[in-house]
Amino acid sequence: MSQSFPPPEQPLRAIAFDMDGVLASSEDVYLRVGTETLRRRGKPFEDALRHKMMGLPTMVALQTMIDWHGLDDLVDDLAKESEVTFWELAGDELKPMPGVAELFERIVADEIPRGVVTSGARSYAERILTAVGVRQHMAFVITADDVRIGKPDPEPYLMAADRHGVEPGQMLVLEDSANGCRAAVAAGAYTVAVPSPHTHDHDFSGAKFVANTLEDPRVVDLVGLISPAG
Repeated sequence: MSQSFPPPEQPLRAIAFDMDGVLASSEDVYLRVGTETLRRRGKPFEDALRHKMMGLPTMVALQTMIDWHGLDDLVDDLAKESEVTFWELAGDELKPMPGVAELFERIVADEIPRGVVTSGARSYAERILTAVGVRQHMAFVITADDVRIGKPDPEPYLMAADRHGVEPGQMLVLEDSANGCRAAVAAGAYTVAVPSPHTHDHDFSGAKFVANTLEDPRVVDLVGLISPAG
């Protein structure tokens, strides 16, 4: 082992990935979308608002934006506008995060069960995961359309453990936001924070450690410990 980390209390059997900022560079595009959406309304997209929105279900995040600036928009209308703006701005910016290709080469070869837990809508998640080349490798994709509450509530990660057929403590979760980590920790998963460039100052209390990227030797070593249930 190249570096130390807290040993799992139970054998790890599966992985659940957050999507935005962990698998896809979509947080870069979100910054531009939020900035443009609020520019049209004569408002700034402050860092404090952006961090508050990160990791929340889409409709909750957009309602947070509406409430923050006292906008007159209906959340459904803002969601439609934001989705159109996202794909208009995405262009060549939407790429896999560092280490994704190498990590997936290993977990696919080792037949490690893997799924995605995202706060985005189903249609958005399917399109993003396909764009960065990992959709075909996922056993399932849990989205905001599948849950009642969403992150930071543990519901999405409890659902992921159930889909994997493992106990929450047997599941490795890789998350980039404070709200996502709160959800995974509350579910009882072995949670590792992998901050994106937009979330390095988030509070990752409860995470086992904070990785640099998916290329962090500790993440690589931890994945090497995963032994799928036969």
